[in-house]
Parts: sequence; C-alpha cells; structure tokens
Amino acid sequence: MVVRRLDAPGAATRPGDRRGGPTLAVVCLATLLALMDYTAPITVLAQTAAGLDAGPVAQVWMINGITLGLAATVLVSGSVADAVGRRRVFLVGTALLGVGALGCGLAGEPLLFIAGRVLQGVASAAVISAGLGLLGHAFPSGPDRAGATARWGATLGAGIALGPLVAGALAELADWRTYHLAAAVVTTVLIPVGARLLGESRSTRPRPVDWAGTATLAAGLALLLVAVTDARDGWLRTPVLLPLLVGVLLLGAFVVVERRSRWPMVDLALFRVPLFRLSAFGGLITGLAVLGPMSFLPTQIQRPMGLGPLLTAVIFAVWSGMAFVAALQMRRFAAGRSSAGLLGVGLLLTAVGDAALLGLVDSGVWLRALPGLAVSGIGYGILNATLARLAVESVPPDDVAMGSGASNTARYVGSALGLALIGTIASNGVRLGEPADLTAGVAALLALAGAVLAITQRRRPATVPAG
Repeated sequence: MVVRRLDAPGAATRPGDRRGGPTLAVVCLATLLALMDYTAPITVLAQTAAGLDAGPVAQVWMINGITLGLAATVLVSGSVADAVGRRRVFLVGTALLGVGALGCGLAGEPLLFIAGRVLQGVASAAVISAGLGLLGHAFPSGPDRAGATARWGATLGAGIALGPLVAGALAELADWRTYHLAAAVVTTVLIPVGARLLGESRSTRPRPVDWAGTATLAAGLALLLVAVTDARDGWLRTPVLLPLLVGVLLLGAFVVVERRSRWPMVDLALFRVPLFRLSAFGGLITGLAVLGPMSFLPTQIQRPMGLGPLLTAVIFAVWSGMAFVAALQMRRFAAGRSSAGLLGVGLLLTAVGDAALLGLVDSGVWLRALPGLAVSGIGYGILNATLARLAVESVPPDDVAMGSGASNTARYVGSALGLALIGTIASNGVRLGEPADLTAGVAALLALAGAVLAITQRRRPATVPAG
C-alpha cells in the first residue's frame, strides 16, 4: 500500500462542482432533519409509549431503531455513493427519510413505529455519508474544507437540539404524532431543491457493492443489539447468549469477507493509517460515551422531577446548543492542532460535564443541570467538528464517502451499544441506585477513559493511502 502525505503534490481533492455554497446549504439542511428525527422521540417517549401501549423493551427500540439502521448501513451507503453517485444516493436517502417519518406518524403499534425508525436510520445513513462525500468533493483540502466540515459538525448539534424542542412543543400543542407528520412534509419539500442545486460526483475508481459484507455487518450488529437490550433480566440466559454468540460470529465473518473481497466495503488496510484508526476510535467512543447516554438521560429525569416534554427539551437544548456553538467555532481553532489532542479535550470536557450531573434528581432543582450540560455540550461540539474533518482527511480523495461511512459506523455502533447498556442499567436502577446517576456516572467514566487514550496517542505524520 502506497502512503502519501496530505500535503504532498496531487493529494488534494479535485476542485469539485463549483457549487460549494449551495451544496453546503442543502447537505446541512438534510443532515439537520436527519438528526432532528434521531432525537425527536427522546422527550416525548412517555407519551409515544402510552399512545402505542409499548413496554420497557419496546421503548428502548423506539429510540434505538434509528441507531441500528444507521450503524448497519452507513458504511455501505458511503461505498454505494462513491460508486453510483453521491448526489443520487443523497436524494434517495432524503426521500426515504420522509417515508420513515410518515410511517412513524401513522403507526398504530410499537412494531410499526420501530420499523419506521429503522427506515429513518437507513435513510440518515445515506444522507450523512453521501452528504459528507459531497462536501469533500466540493471543498478542496485546506481552510475551505475545514470551514465546511465545521459547519456540518455544528449542524449535528443543531439537529440534536431542535428535534426534542420541536417534538416537545408540537406534543403539547397537539400530540406526539404531529412532529413525524410535519417532518415528512418538510423532507419532501427538500427533495426538488436538492435535485436542482446539487452537482453529481463519484469516485474515479468505482467498485461493486459488497453485498456479503453488508449482510454480515447488518445481521451481526442487529443480533448484538438484541442480546444487549434483552440482558436487562440477566446475561446468562439463552435469549441473550444465543444472539450474542451468533452476532459475534457474523461480525467475525464480516472481517473475513472484507479481507478476501476484491472490492471490500471498507479497505481494512486503512487501519494501518494512524488518522483512520483515530477516526474510527473517536467515532466509537463518542457514540458509546456521549450519544448513547444522552439519548436516554432526558427520559430518566423527566418523570421523577415532574418535567413536561417541552421543559425537558429546553433543559437539554443547553447541551446540544453549546455543541452547535462549539463545533461552529472549531473552524477558527482547529487548524494546525492535533486531532488526537482535540478528541481528548472534547472527551475530557464531556466527562467533567457528565460528572456534574450526579445527584441531579435527588436535588430536585433542574437549574442545577445547566452548567454540567453546557460543559458537556462544548465537549461534544469539539468532537463533532474533529470527527467530521478526520472522516474526509483520513482516506484518499476518491473514497471520501467511504471515510465518512466508516467513521459514522463506529459512532452509531457505539451509540446503539451505549443506549442498550443504559437501558439495561435503567432497568436495575431500583436495586443499584438512581438510574439518572448511573447513566451520568457511566458516561463520565467512559468519556474519561477515551480522553486518556486519545491524548496519549503518539503523534505520527498525517498520511493517507494514495490508492
């Protein structure tokens, strides 16, 4: 494998389609909608569960279904986008995002709602991986790309903030279904706008779709999540051990398939590149320590503190709002700084903020949550911007969508596992202590461990494979 420095001649991306501004606007708007869909049920879960008569396990899947769809398909979405066209995959993903939202809004039972959430995850995978690929093509390496990826990373924080706020407000004005139906309408309007403004781009080295890799990865992740989610009643049971074993075997088969495939979904040789390893590690620990816990924490404080869905959303908007601001400002401070160091700082701030949330429910004062959420949000914003930059800079120019897919696969695998584990912890809250404290404590410890590992990474040249 030939390795080339990012600043070497010929290493920069092509100039792109000269539609940088419109491309950035459309990609960020669709990403905003995808992340709003991702977080919308968090503060209205109690109302949604009551309306659909959903039990505790179903409630975990009602949040985690979109994460499963994302984790299972974001990698193949990047490969398909590189091969058949990033604009095409992006627009198909946007359309499916609307279909999934409509399915959630019309669902009459938990299984149909969960199916809609899984479809939203598949659609979000296409939007995120192809969208970041479009940005990588439209913005050459350097300050322009750093600014674009920082804005894209800020959009993640904005979507996470707005989803619960809009869903909570609409639930109080009407009911929990209103958000999903409105999201379907807005997403549909975006499709013709994107079709007109986006330019097409694809890899100069297109490769066939790796269906064997896709099947083993999706099935392995699904079974692994089934096992972890069902472990709330004990790990040493056949319904837990069997899917856990088969899931691990399928993930092992995925590695074998990728190693033997002429056209793998992800080139495993990229893991020899320090930047790519850092991108995958950063995504995994961000999902596990940040996205997963923060997806369930609002539900854990809402009922015992007597908060309504809108007030809960406003409280947690401090976290996601600070993430938006911090990611947006990273375009000013990221240049020339170590990506490993930035990841470490982001995780360290997240750990400090999470630790400040301990004892929140017992205090009965929701204002006490604001400082911790603000600090944690700043850390998450740093992580979002850094991971977005790593995703496109850790792979060759022709494979930017694959780089995005690999980074986001790690992120949402971590999120899905983190959410499933937090659900298990919450089910044991009566025996082990306050569930909100357990969630905040576990998240803080995971983030702290990740920060230590990131900061202690040895500095190595920024290299990517030339092909």
